Amino acid sequence: MTMESGKPLHESRGEVTYGTSFLDYYAAEAIRPSAAGGGFITPSPFTIPGGTAPRGKIMAVNEAVGVCTLITPWNFPIAMITRKAGPAIGVGCTVVLKPSELTPLTALALQTLGKRAGLPDGVFEIVTADENVREVGEELCTNPIVKKISFTGSTPVGKLLMKLSSESVKRISLGKIKASKYDSLIKYTFDAQALTIPSNCWEELGGNAAFVVFEDADIDLAVNAAIASKFRNAGQTCVCADRFIIHKAVETEFVSKLMAKVKQLKVGHGMNDGVTMGPLISSAAVEKLTMLVGEAIAENASCVLGGSPLLDIGPQYFEPTILTNVSPDSTIFNSETFGPIVAITTFDTEEHALLLANNTTSGLASYFCTKDLARVFRFSASLQNGIVGVNEGIISTASAPFGGVKESGLGREGSALGINEYLETKYIFLNV
Repeated sequence: MTMESGKPLHESRGEVTYGTSFLDYYAAEAIRPSAAGGGFITPSPFTIPGGTAPRGKIMAVNEAVGVCTLITPWNFPIAMITRKAGPAIGVGCTVVLKPSELTPLTALALQTLGKRAGLPDGVFEIVTADENVREVGEELCTNPIVKKISFTGSTPVGKLLMKLSSESVKRISLGKIKASKYDSLIKYTFDAQALTIPSNCWEELGGNAAFVVFEDADIDLAVNAAIASKFRNAGQTCVCADRFIIHKAVETEFVSKLMAKVKQLKVGHGMNDGVTMGPLISSAAVEKLTMLVGEAIAENASCVLGGSPLLDIGPQYFEPTILTNVSPDSTIFNSETFGPIVAITTFDTEEHALLLANNTTSGLASYFCTKDLARVFRFSASLQNGIVGVNEGIISTASAPFGGVKESGLGREGSALGINEYLETKYIFLNV
């Protein structure tokens, strides 16, 4: 995984543990009454002819939806697969996986491990495609055998998948890597991925997460949470904090302590000892970040740390960067950077912070730091996101529901709710 995606080895090992947790979780969930074969039985409201005694029973039975197509991105090449395949296979679905063309080897290794573990042939199949992707996508979208699609990728592709799957009214789940105007620079081949999606999809789309620090926050805790959220996988995660919204009273302290922590990051090849941040997925991604930083500075932002490619290390490395005085109307503040850039603006009141945090079409994750318990509940309830982290920067786990609102997706993965995405409910009336 490190050799293919670039993330530091310790992060890859962490992802193996994280990815495995979904298999463990859904192996246990599969035998519960909420899984396939489960359901409920209840008396009917009907009565026998000429009397008042109940007639018959109502039975609802959960059944596997059928063949599922899973389309996954490159940034978590194991966990994005197991988070989908775990519940799908757990309830009895068979799976056809289309992994990112940037990380196919990790997916193929996972398939090999599945066969060693005893998965029958045909249960977990993989289609890799770097060329002829359109043809592969059309087959996956039009083949009537496919009943469900689960997709994690860009919002535009997710919308396209919904249109394609509407012809056959397939089930859909949609997840996230939000596109920006610079996406054409990056060889994600999301257009091709979009064509790989039949209709029963889980989609999680679009991030651009806000990270709010209130005046009463524990600044040391807030800085640690910011580091964890922003710089994991070089900022290339769907729930990375992008828009840092800091109260004016604590901005100086927050920026100072954040700079000190960021300077401790060691950028380099993921297999090297001590490296805490690896490369971006492509040199085009570096070009995108360079453009975004240049535009931000042109829009009166101040670059107080970093801001440039690290070409002496390699063509895919970029400095951990902090920008202050970023306008909420600027390009970078309204783009999911998918890189190690902290864009900071300030606020005066809680109402102002909420307005800034919610001013986006995305709605996947957000974060805020405060010691005020009343504010915790009040602000959480007002945020327009599917996931909220309070005084914490890493919040994903197999036992929690993961998904967004607004243009950040449909459905939920993880937790007991995640298994519902792969089930249909059949109603049987028993006149007995």
